[in-house]
Amino acid sequence: MKKVLIVGATSAIATACARLWAEQGAEFFLVARNDEKLEQTAADLKIRGAKAVTLHNMDATDFAAHPAMLEDCLKVLSQIDIALIAHGTLPDQKVCEQNVSIALQEFVNNGTSVIALITRLANQFEIQRCGTLAVIASVAGDRGRPSNYLYGSAKAAVSTFCEGLRARLFKVGVHVITIKPGFVDTPMTKNLALPAALVAKPEAVGLQIVNGIERKRSTLYAPGFWALIMLIIRSIPQPIFKRLNL
Repeated sequence: MKKVLIVGATSAIATACARLWAEQGAEFFLVARNDEKLEQTAADLKIRGAKAVTLHNMDATDFAAHPAMLEDCLKVLSQIDIALIAHGTLPDQKVCEQNVSIALQEFVNNGTSVIALITRLANQFEIQRCGTLAVIASVAGDRGRPSNYLYGSAKAAVSTFCEGLRARLFKVGVHVITIKPGFVDTPMTKNLALPAALVAKPEAVGLQIVNGIERKRSTLYAPGFWALIMLIIRSIPQPIFKRLNL
């Protein structure tokens, strides 16, 4: 029976993953800001076969709340087999360009809060000497594009941090997987004009994540075709790249 911690548990991708683990009879410790959505998620997972679901209200950007959350989690689960970090926001790049306070807060939402949280989790995993830390970053972190470089820079920081952390924890039997979704049909992207052919359903991405964790993938592009897309984008020479509207 898997013991699963999910931060940002009410997000569409996290819910899709949790449903698959629930079918395997997993035990959950779910963390999010919205009590009503947490209750709805818990009820859904119990129907699908979850052995037990414990709920914890926390804003991931409240760094001072991280230790108590982790302490409560360990009291319930004793050990964490899988920790999925799935919280974040999608900022308006133009607003961030004009408002330093908003820009910095969005970097905290998507970068600093993730790093703070997985630093504490890494220390727990190091004590356990087993388990998987799965962190949702983004394809946006692969290169700084003018349309979303604030968001992308935060995700790039997370990806680089996870790469170093993966090398550190590998030596004690712990796996770290960096998940890089592309466009996903979620409430966070519903108002964006996205190419339909590139937009994935959260259920498909969730299945890929669950399978990727089982196979101990290091970096997972979801869907997989984003690996090729981002390879091409990373390969564009800077003199050309800076002239593109990406």
